[in-house]
Amino acid sequence: MSSTSVALTELIAALGGDLLGGSDVRIDRIAPLDEADAQSISFLANPRYQAQLASTAAGCVIVAPALADAAAVRGAAIVTPDPYLYFARLTQWWVARTRPVAAAGVHPSAIVSPDARLGQGVEVGPLAVIEAGAVIGDNARIGAHCIVERGAFVGEGTRLAPRVVFGFDCRIGARGIVHSGVVIGADGFGFAPSKGGYVKIEQLGAVRIGDDVEIGANTCIDRGALADTVVEDGVKLDNLIQIAHNVHIGRNTAMAGCAAVAGSTRIGANCTIGGAANIIGHLTLVDGVHISAATTITRSIGAPGVYSGPHPFEENSSWQKNAATLRQLHTLRDRVRALEKK
Repeated sequence: MSSTSVALTELIAALGGDLLGGSDVRIDRIAPLDEADAQSISFLANPRYQAQLASTAAGCVIVAPALADAAAVRGAAIVTPDPYLYFARLTQWWVARTRPVAAAGVHPSAIVSPDARLGQGVEVGPLAVIEAGAVIGDNARIGAHCIVERGAFVGEGTRLAPRVVFGFDCRIGARGIVHSGVVIGADGFGFAPSKGGYVKIEQLGAVRIGDDVEIGANTCIDRGALADTVVEDGVKLDNLIQIAHNVHIGRNTAMAGCAAVAGSTRIGANCTIGGAANIIGHLTLVDGVHISAATTITRSIGAPGVYSGPHPFEENSSWQKNAATLRQLHTLRDRVRALEKK
């Protein structure tokens, strides 16, 4: 992962945790338990991998307090209440030390309007286009072949990966990450039927994205028809997600790949939407709703909880009972037929 060698004591100084043994151990990579060697640091957060703790060759393992003794028997360990969170912070610390920092400046092949405003430390990559009236915050990065259209705003420290289209008048806050192929601010799917065919409804809103938002590759967020489409602070969107016009996503909600949300639906804060889930338009999901993968939501949800099922969806525990019953239908059918013969 890197040729950098780091003492475990240095990790503790930067990230905290309790170090058991290993004061002289140095590591040069982060690795899974089953692939780690003596120069690797690994972590154990999921109980299903607990059996690998005794056999791993990792130079150090990050564990919860309940596994401290077992980890210490095999070698160095960092003990922390939440190993997965510690691992996440470790990856950020590692990248900050090892990943090359892009040089600020505008590539000669980029096209930047004289009417655009670029902050301090901005990088604009090859063949990128920044149109009139666009504002790029300090230390933002605009990757190769990106287009930032007129009047758009990209906040401080936000990174647009190569080949992002950021539509006119749209806005994203600070410290965002937008991966390749994302299109923000395309027209929403609005048409009025007529005898002669469909008549386009011009989309007059924009897209407003908050701070600390990450948007996965090839995801599309459509502009609003009249008001704006809104993505609040801390939202995390996976790859290949469709967010339709005038959707409102509350803060710290996360959505997995291939999910789709139809127009004018409002999703609360701290929700999770599983992969390939579908939410039809004009619904409201309150805070703390968790949708299982491949679930289709056809009505508003007014209570926090876990919801599952392709059609119709229901509260998760009820769906699991029904699914278990469904698996026994053939046996039940045979029993009924036997009884009928009697």
